[in-house]
Amino acid sequence: MLPKMTELQIIVVALAVCQFLFEYYLKVLNEGHVSKLMTEQPESSKSLMDDETWEKTSKYSLSKSKFSRLQDVFGFLIFFPVFLYILPKVFEVWPVTKDDSVWWAAFVATALLNVLQIPGLFFDWYNQFTLEEKFGFNKSTKKLWVVDKIKGTLIGFTLSFLLLALLIWMYRTISEASPNWWWVGAFVVFFMIQLLMMVLYPKLILPLFNKLTPLEDGELKDRLMALSNKTGFKANTIEVIDGSKRSGHSNAYFTGFGRFRRIVLYDTLIKQMSIEEIEAVLAHEVGHYKMGHIPKRLVMAFVMGLGGFGLMGYLLESEWFYTGLQLDTSLVSSLSPLIIGLSLTLGFFTYWLTPISNLFSRKHEFEADDFAKKAVGGADPLISALRKLYVENLSHPLPHPLMAGFHYSHPTLLEREGAMKKD
Repeated sequence: MLPKMTELQIIVVALAVCQFLFEYYLKVLNEGHVSKLMTEQPESSKSLMDDETWEKTSKYSLSKSKFSRLQDVFGFLIFFPVFLYILPKVFEVWPVTKDDSVWWAAFVATALLNVLQIPGLFFDWYNQFTLEEKFGFNKSTKKLWVVDKIKGTLIGFTLSFLLLALLIWMYRTISEASPNWWWVGAFVVFFMIQLLMMVLYPKLILPLFNKLTPLEDGELKDRLMALSNKTGFKANTIEVIDGSKRSGHSNAYFTGFGRFRRIVLYDTLIKQMSIEEIEAVLAHEVGHYKMGHIPKRLVMAFVMGLGGFGLMGYLLESEWFYTGLQLDTSLVSSLSPLIIGLSLTLGFFTYWLTPISNLFSRKHEFEADDFAKKAVGGADPLISALRKLYVENLSHPLPHPLMAGFHYSHPTLLEREGAMKKD
């Protein structure tokens, strides 16, 4: 039998219910919108795809949304026993206090976080081998999928364990000299680690999952390197990632910064697009760099991260937070239960900030599009590339405005086209 809920638990449960109901409403609203448009394709999208592709795109969008709703329902139902019973029970059986070993404290929290991710594996499997398979996107084998999950779990567990152990050690060490401001020093160290990972990830971790090879010499490489130099991006290398061994979806991006900067193209993108279109896609990515979007996002991440560490520093000494989670007062100042508690609850508060974050993201996309248009001498190549991306990825170009406004980090295709055709 579950204990009587505390005020904090009541607030968190109420927020969980509000988020679930609103998210469910958004998806049902969008599904109705897409279903209505599927019966008769609007004139605005007829130049993008034929009726057969339109119907397939609509069905893909509906299938993904219904599957996502199923995941939401499962997550909503499983949250209550985890939050109200499993969380306090785990730390009743393994009461990790601030006096316990750093390694043991980090292990308990990391193990629990990984166990909570197990149900998601079944949804990932269904998504890959049923939904994506149905629409022709799955290129992975079941063996490859299993190997990927094993690798990902081992890497994720190891990194989480080591970072959490470092955080606990820093708290115990720095707080002896500065009990009120230890979290500032800890945040600076972790922010530097985050920057370091931006350099190390493509060099050490990504190759464990994908093969990256230098783009072969030829017109495409010459054009892309010339564009890179002309725009002042000056990438050291252009690499091709074998994304086609897992999915038919395509993309392009750049990683790292400074002299570690590199451009990465999906092999599927190279097969699907012309040289001019790939050049325009790269110009868009370079636009994010040249328009200062990367440092702006880093500044935002710095501010949000600092605020998060400040909140953690405050709650770490707040008895009401621990007792509000039905945890024993002996756990006050213990980071392990605090990390689990925040991972389960913080998202219900930050969820409502999603539209604000996406508003800035969409603004950046418009700016990068405008940069690309000027860099390649016109809007046509990028518009053509975006249209191919939409068709090849079966991306629905006309979502419900409320869904797009709340969740979309990129403007819709028609919005981007309209903006680029101005002037």
